[in-house]
Amino acid sequence: MMIVGIVAVCVVLLVLAFLLPRLSRHPERGTQRTLGAGGQAAGKAPGALGRLLRKPFSSSSRAVGRSGSAGRRTRGKMPF
Repeated sequence: MMIVGIVAVCVVLLVLAFLLPRLSRHPERGTQRTLGAGGQAAGKAPGALGRLLRKPFSSSSRAVGRSGSAGRRTRGKMPF
């Protein structure tokens, strides 16, 4: 279920970054902040378990950043 949610957020951010590049930064940062807080909470588990639990949050945060930047980059290449 979390995977579907992250994919939906990435698609929404991609479309938002394409249509409104400046206004897409605030939702992107908010999403990354939320995922970062989840990753920090999961990382408090001891040892290798903490690293294992933190990994989905860091990769999701990276995916959110990439989708937002891809939308802005694509918008920059458009002729209009």
